[in-house]
Amino acid sequence: QVQLVESGGGLVQAGGSLRLSCAASGRTFSSYTMAWFRQAPGKEREFVAAIRWTGGRTYYADFVKGRFTISRDNAKNTVNLQINTLKPEDTAVYYCALDTSWSVSYYNPGRYHYWGQGTQVTVSS
Repeated sequence: QVQLVESGGGLVQAGGSLRLSCAASGRTFSSYTMAWFRQAPGKEREFVAAIRWTGGRTYYADFVKGRFTISRDNAKNTVNLQINTLKPEDTAVYYCALDTSWSVSYYNPGRYHYWGQGTQVTVSS
């Protein structure tokens, strides 16, 4: 089993920044993918960013437009999401997820086997 624990959410004014972290523990895999998704009230869960643990290649949703950066810390088994220039429309619960393999469908939440509990990000205008 894998446990994912997110942290770093909160209330921030538009234009501010936040850094979300997700700590993974438990079973390890030789090659896996970690990602961030978000879900706003009344909306479907949407892909934000993903990173391949082996090699570190990153992938982003189109709406990110350079404001989000996903990174990993191998030693701490942690994946981070730096969010800059926050907008009110970024308000959502942000979830960390882990896929036990790599797929070109990394943007599909159905691919992911493990999820964190989510962390709330609220951006005031």
